[in-house]
Amino acid sequence: MTLSFFDQFMSPVLMGIPLFSIALIAPSVLYPAPASRWLNNRLITLQGWFINQFTQQLMLPLNIGGHKWALVLTSLMIFLMTTNMLGLLPYTFTPTTQLSLNMGLAVPLWLATVIIGMRNQPTAALGHLLPEGTPIPLIPVLIIIETISLFIRPLALGVRLTANLTAGHLLIQLIATAAFVLMPLMPAVAIVTTLVLFLLTLLEVAVAMIQAYVFVLLLSLYLQENV
Repeated sequence: MTLSFFDQFMSPVLMGIPLFSIALIAPSVLYPAPASRWLNNRLITLQGWFINQFTQQLMLPLNIGGHKWALVLTSLMIFLMTTNMLGLLPYTFTPTTQLSLNMGLAVPLWLATVIIGMRNQPTAALGHLLPEGTPIPLIPVLIIIETISLFIRPLALGVRLTANLTAGHLLIQLIATAAFVLMPLMPAVAIVTTLVLFLLTLLEVAVAMIQAYVFVLLLSLYLQENV
């Protein structure tokens, strides 16, 4: 029974062919591209408005040099949000519950921000490892601690996204199983459990959107330190 709860996090395979790639391609297929007409339909207009508002909000604290990342960060936000939301549908698979995928997104982007900081302003980038006014005896210890915290950043990004989505999906399945088992035994309790399941599903939709935003927001903060 315990293993069956975690089967939903296994990469689906059909006739020996992994369907992981299809789950990754799905977000790009769902969003319509703007047409060459002067006037677009309501869906494309709403989609463009959301992207513009999010990009402006994300680029607001960044310097001019960080605005080059607008397309990358906005695309990453839309990809993560759509992937997380699609994973809540029945008979679907959430790729972002895999730590390997999240680390594959977090490590290169984090490393790019560090390389940009070391190339453009090496003194300021290295200065983050030692706060100003530190007593001389604490300098070696603080440098080691700040270096460790710097290299933990991509791990924190990947683990945070994986843990939140995995915990939410697992809790939904546990409560759904409890409601199914209790239905013939205690119908009243089963109805209450189903109501809790519905509220938890709404919460998980919010978590799916918030975690995508937090992932991109933290990346933009790391970028802000290095531009």
